[in-house]
Amino acid sequence: MTEGLLVSAMSTITADIIVIGAGIAGVSVAAQLAGEARVVLLERETAPGTHSTGRSAASWEPSFGPPVIRKLTLASGPFFRQPPDGFVEVALLSPRGSLMVARESDGADVEEALANGYQPIDAAEALRRVPLLKARDFAHFLVDEVVTDVDVDALLGGFLRDFKRKGGRFLTNAEVKAIARFGTDWVVDAGVERYEAPIVVNAAGAWADVIAALAGVGKIGLVPKRRSAAIIAAPPDPGFPRWPQVFPAGEGFYCKPTGGKLMLSPADATPVEPHDAWSDDLKLAEAVEAYQAVIEHEVTRLERSWGGLRTFAPDGDPVVGYDREAQGFFWLAGQGGYGIQTSDALSRFAAALVLRHPVPEDLAAMAIDRSSLDPARFRQGA
Repeated sequence: MTEGLLVSAMSTITADIIVIGAGIAGVSVAAQLAGEARVVLLERETAPGTHSTGRSAASWEPSFGPPVIRKLTLASGPFFRQPPDGFVEVALLSPRGSLMVARESDGADVEEALANGYQPIDAAEALRRVPLLKARDFAHFLVDEVVTDVDVDALLGGFLRDFKRKGGRFLTNAEVKAIARFGTDWVVDAGVERYEAPIVVNAAGAWADVIAALAGVGKIGLVPKRRSAAIIAAPPDPGFPRWPQVFPAGEGFYCKPTGGKLMLSPADATPVEPHDAWSDDLKLAEAVEAYQAVIEHEVTRLERSWGGLRTFAPDGDPVVGYDREAQGFFWLAGQGGYGIQTSDALSRFAAALVLRHPVPEDLAAMAIDRSSLDPARFRQGA
């Protein structure tokens, strides 16, 4: 294919691997690959982590998500708890915990939470943790003590420094404008330069199908979904900063302390086209109403709000592997909002596949195999 490649006097920068997208997926896999290959990391924005990564609620929750996500999250735990020397100067995790409240009619949600690691507590204990809780209105209270906050800036920065230390080349303002396969190499026009490598890793998040289309590769059917969030004033409880994350069965909202305020989200998942997302004011209003039905705290205004994109494959699991219809085109997409908490394990898994190495032993022992995430599962006749 030659259509779309820019005709210019561009110089060509060669590499072994081109990674497209500098969210947590792209930066982490680039860091894993850079020790064994010449890697170029391309980002369309002026800084890494601009969209989904920089707008994440930033939790490590091994009890939450589809089975393969829970496995990847657990496998990332040792790295988060004890990162390699020099990776970061601060702790990546800080205690938080999670409290789920449920009514008698929410039996199915309660059973699922218990199966995934939540433990029951009584109303008195729930009130000790969240004194403003309207405990009288609920029949069940469940906690997950393992849930922690993640320092996303430190995590992303650590991966990026590691990538650069290993000789990786990182470019911002490098929006991909054209991709074509010539012989054994992919040629990528991005920003004002041309890049050439036999392998392209498509870690473009909500834009991953767009990148595939530019390359003449069949789309997966990825769906970006908007999630809204807002900051509201701290509740009138002096112990508020120690509150766990709180949410009702069915997730009409979730909230947790951050920076002396409260982050509140309707946990919405509205399908949208890839774009620089903004919040849905109606969804946020509904979240405020749901929050006030659980917590004794009148919300008079939103101090600020934002939106982010969580991108899903048709079956809800990530897409990781070479496209069998396009030599050297590797997918790393569809994390569905779990990219932060799975970043260590998923990047190690992806890097092993890119380099055609065996799956890391700890991941193989958890039955995380190639076929379960392979893009071939979406191809006709697969």
